[in-house]
Amino acid sequence: MLEEVEALLDQVETFPPREREVATELVQALLDMYGEGLSRIVAADSVPVEDELVAHLLLLHGLHPVPVRERVLGALDEVRPYLVAHGGGVELLDVSDGVVRLRLEGACNGCPSSALTLTTAVEDAIARAAPDVERVEAEGATAPSGLLQIEIACPVPQAG
Repeated sequence: MLEEVEALLDQVETFPPREREVATELVQALLDMYGEGLSRIVAADSVPVEDELVAHLLLLHGLHPVPVRERVLGALDEVRPYLVAHGGGVELLDVSDGVVRLRLEGACNGCPSSALTLTTAVEDAIARAAPDVERVEAEGATAPSGLLQIEIACPVPQAG
């Protein structure tokens, strides 16, 4: 469902300027209407935030009842057994302005396979739990990946 909406919005971007403006205004009016309805539902009753679609709608309208830090911590708890099984761990350092900062621990710290471990386990878990996160940084700095930006710190022996 979400992919279909994104594809349709991409199509709207190709419309001539006036049609694109009308379509954009229509979408905004619908979002405002649904946002008001959702805020009334949230105020009146508990909401099943475990439902991915409901969670996305609540995020879209700034109504998600679980703070982003708690959602990120839950995601890390989800992948922690996997990391521990590989001799490592992860510590949440900070969540602010759409950026999650982490520290790799144990065997994960500086390990060349940490990029793969983080990308496949940690990044995916955070993206599912907190799609409002724009970037995840592991202590160290930058290597390309979806949300995740890391630097592999251990030196690679040179042949010679």
